[in-house]
Amino acid sequence: MIRSMTGYGTAERETAVGRLRAEIRTVNHDSFRASLRLPSVLEEYEIAIREWLREGLPRGHISYSLRLETPEGQENERLTIEVDEVRVEEYLAAFSHLQEKFSLPGTIDLSTIARFNDIFQRVVEEGPEIEAEDLQGVTREAIAATIAMREEEGRRLAEDLEGRLSAMRASLELIEERAPARLLAERDRLRKAIAELADEVETDEDRLAREIAYLAERWDIGEEIVRLRSHIDFFARLSADEDPTPVGKRLRFITQEMLREANTIGAKANDTTIQHEVVAIKNEIERLREQVENIE
Repeated sequence: MIRSMTGYGTAERETAVGRLRAEIRTVNHDSFRASLRLPSVLEEYEIAIREWLREGLPRGHISYSLRLETPEGQENERLTIEVDEVRVEEYLAAFSHLQEKFSLPGTIDLSTIARFNDIFQRVVEEGPEIEAEDLQGVTREAIAATIAMREEEGRRLAEDLEGRLSAMRASLELIEERAPARLLAERDRLRKAIAELADEVETDEDRLAREIAYLAERWDIGEEIVRLRSHIDFFARLSADEDPTPVGKRLRFITQEMLREANTIGAKANDTTIQHEVVAIKNEIERLREQVENIE
């Protein structure tokens, strides 16, 4: 099955803390790569989220963001300030001692005491926690939505690829039809050349036949045509297969093999018509390669 590596998906889930919203964006990449944006209270789940993403989206650059929306007036954490009264008493006692010993004027008030930060303590009271099951659920729902979009885009890619494969098949048929004719044309050219060089000398048909047989062996493109057609058919089967296993890397390899065979046919062609069709095939292969780069 063809899946594009370009996709987008979101999911939401209500929890005891608030609403979780997961958002996924994907683009093409040779392997799995994930960038995560998480609330600080959920950073401990980063490794688990990466594994969930890898299971569902094994190829591509994945941008994942998770937001926690708490009801208005409700906080997941509550901050309170406590006063260390024992330390305040120690400070007051110390100030009184200094005043008595050195006869210092003035009074000790709240502004004086407030300058000493160590008498205040920040106490964080945690609220209810998010269950890992909720986090996993919203992540997998977002993954499913992303996969659905990638499959839809993949169907559009498959239609385009099939059109290009059909164009390659048509060019290959023309090459196959033209291949024998170019040998006949070369035979006639050689016969005419011999006749022009020696008007009174009869053409040695046996020698001419051997020469044509030699050229036929050098110019033979039958095996290359068979292999190229086989690659085209295999590419088409992989594209149409409903197996969800990623096929992008295999399709990329097949396009490389297609180009190899097309180049060999062009090198052996020795015929303008065949070379024109080879150029057309190579153009289609290049378009295939561009599309395959975005296939999972």
